[in-house]
Amino acid sequence: MSVLSTAPTEIYESGDSALRVVAISEASEDNWLTVHSLADWLESCGAEGLHGAVPTYDSVLVEFDPILVSARQVRAFVRLGLLEIAHAGGSQRAPREFDVPVVYGGEYGPDLVRVAEHQGIPVDEVIRLHTEKTYTVRCLGAPAGSPMMDGPMFPKPVPRLKDPRLSVPAGAVAVAGRQAVIAPAVAPGGWCVIGQTPLSVLNIRREPLVPYKPGDILRFRQIRAEDFHTFAGVELEPLELEGQP
Repeated sequence: MSVLSTAPTEIYESGDSALRVVAISEASEDNWLTVHSLADWLESCGAEGLHGAVPTYDSVLVEFDPILVSARQVRAFVRLGLLEIAHAGGSQRAPREFDVPVVYGGEYGPDLVRVAEHQGIPVDEVIRLHTEKTYTVRCLGAPAGSPMMDGPMFPKPVPRLKDPRLSVPAGAVAVAGRQAVIAPAVAPGGWCVIGQTPLSVLNIRREPLVPYKPGDILRFRQIRAEDFHTFAGVELEPLELEGQP
């Protein structure tokens, strides 16, 4: 990801051990680039007392130890970071790419027909729209580092289920509103599940627990139901791109 100039920001206290930095430009992409570049800078700057920086779509929560550092000092770190990333042109980490095989519909995607009917398009068109897009991981959500992404170009936002499921399987590929996600772990959920990947997304023996970071790229690819078990247990890993070791 890269950014030539930082979006304007506002800084708010969030309790006695965190600050929330909000990007407030009218350009959502500039806001996202700014907060994620700032989070990267704060994570690597080595400032005493900073515990971490958790970015979302347009804000970043900066956590700190109030015994070691004051909110005023953290504000200064944040402002310095914004100046540094504006000068450097933003984060220079090249995005990694992930290929995600998915079985759509049936027991693997119980809400596929529901989504097609709501959108007024055939099931095959829902799958085509979902697989033709390249998805950027915007931030990590719950549970367990779910990759939050801008959704496919459906005609309308997808409503959430009126009655959320008590259990959604790991690997569930779901949509809601204008967003898309993969569920790394079994959890309750109210998003519409249109498919499932057989790949293992979450690894509790790995740090970090999931292989992707914000800014990485995911592509979904349809596979047959009879091929699901061919991929079962295989971990999701970034593709090895030409020219990379």
